[in-house]
Amino acid sequence: MALWRIGQVAERTGLSTRTLRYYEEIGLLPPSQRKEGGHRVYGPDDLTRLYRIGLLRQLGTPLAEIATALREERSLSQCVADHLAEVDRRLQALGHHRERVVGLQEALNAHSATDEELLAALAEVGGLDDGIRQRITLLVYDDIEAAHDFLVTVFGFGPGRLSRDDSGRVIHGELHVGDGVLWMHPSSQQQGLASPAALGASTHCMAVMVEDVDAHYARVLACGAQVAHPPRDMPYGVREYDVHDCEGGLWSFMSPIESHHPATETADSEEAHHV
Repeated sequence: MALWRIGQVAERTGLSTRTLRYYEEIGLLPPSQRKEGGHRVYGPDDLTRLYRIGLLRQLGTPLAEIATALREERSLSQCVADHLAEVDRRLQALGHHRERVVGLQEALNAHSATDEELLAALAEVGGLDDGIRQRITLLVYDDIEAAHDFLVTVFGFGPGRLSRDDSGRVIHGELHVGDGVLWMHPSSQQQGLASPAALGASTHCMAVMVEDVDAHYARVLACGAQVAHPPRDMPYGVREYDVHDCEGGLWSFMSPIESHHPATETADSEEAHHV
């Protein structure tokens, strides 16, 4: 039976060792064995489980619900079939999108287009984004690896892939935040991208809905994060607080006031509030 060390799994999958350790910490992926010195070792069953975790993330399953989904008795063949169906669905959506664009181009290139043809072309313009599946937010950081670690350990976001250049520097990071994905990009003078730390100002303000804003605030406060405003009820129907990340980016965490309940949980249950 082939066995893989944590560094080998990270290198082959593009995940960080920090992500794999986090999956172990929350009970999603405990390694089959440990060698001398506590080194994690993964076997075929572990790799199958990791594949299922990655597929569930791709299909939009929140991190907090993956453990339940993994308990379903599904074979690897069934999981691969689900993966293939998702790929086919995306290809079909792209095919429809291309047909719309081609139709629009032909209509606009017709020199004798009637009003009806022009109106039909305009209708196609309105439907061009029907095949768009996902919105991805991109934020700029000087130290992507450190920011990724902060956003996972302090804010409770789901860890994702870290990509490195030949020198080992992280040049791309991903995070799972509720029903969305966040990409992390390095500062680039050529592209006109700068981090809040470099500019000395909050260049982004992200709003995230959480289950219990006071419990989330207590977690972040205990981690020593720089709070801008403590929790307060807002006139637009949410209770929210504002906090800076490790490079000065501003984040607002909030819960609808009508569903808000004071925090009654202990630190042992903080994983329930991962967004």
